[in-house]
Amino acid sequence: MSKVPEVTLGFWIIKIAATTLGETAGDAVTMTLGLGYLVGTAIFATAVAIAVTAQVTAKRFNPFLYWAVIVATTTAGTTLADFADRSLGIGYVGGSSLLFVLLMATLGLWYRSLGSVSIYTVTSPRAEVFYWATIMFSQTLGTALGDFLADTGGLGYGGGAIVFGGALAVVAAAYFWTNLSRTLLFWAAFILTRPLGAMVGDFLDKPLADGGLALGRFSASAVLAAFMLACILLLPQRAGRHPGGSEQAL
Repeated sequence: MSKVPEVTLGFWIIKIAATTLGETAGDAVTMTLGLGYLVGTAIFATAVAIAVTAQVTAKRFNPFLYWAVIVATTTAGTTLADFADRSLGIGYVGGSSLLFVLLMATLGLWYRSLGSVSIYTVTSPRAEVFYWATIMFSQTLGTALGDFLADTGGLGYGGGAIVFGGALAVVAAAYFWTNLSRTLLFWAAFILTRPLGAMVGDFLDKPLADGGLALGRFSASAVLAAFMLACILLLPQRAGRHPGGSEQAL
């Protein structure tokens, strides 16, 4: 049985909220608490390991557990991307390029091992490990891309959000009006929601002088967590269809 949710509009709403929460929570630990990117990465990487282990060993789909893993990966992705870009000194371009290579390598290994990277095939522990590794790298890449456009690209948080929102609109249009692979479109949308969430998160908590709203990172994180919890409780959450189902439904 699949332990990942069916991809619906509710899925994407919760995903964007989760990525925004990951940005504010990651910054709260590394910046507001002053623990730094390395310590923050170590803390959230441990959370990812625990959450993924619980998810892989679970017997059935649990929406709270699934989204807890998503939040853990997106928060770890925030601190890891910042550590690579800033602490290691490889810059946004170097960090984005490295993470893109790692993401493509993970997808390539997944495809070579199981013959598909569709979420409809995520019905075994082995497939789940590839799935979560791909998500971890996609979350980290998304953070690096968002920072690159906002800072190096000079677009700022609002401009970056418009760019990634527009890119998501293009993916949605391709879904409705073309025959492009639904698996390709899913992963494209999954990656793009991360920098969109990062832009929104930075817009909420960065100083006014930097183009943000200067909201407290912990306050913003609490509001986002409450919103996510409400969405999980109110929006339909069920496991994705069996792999025998049509991939066009993705």
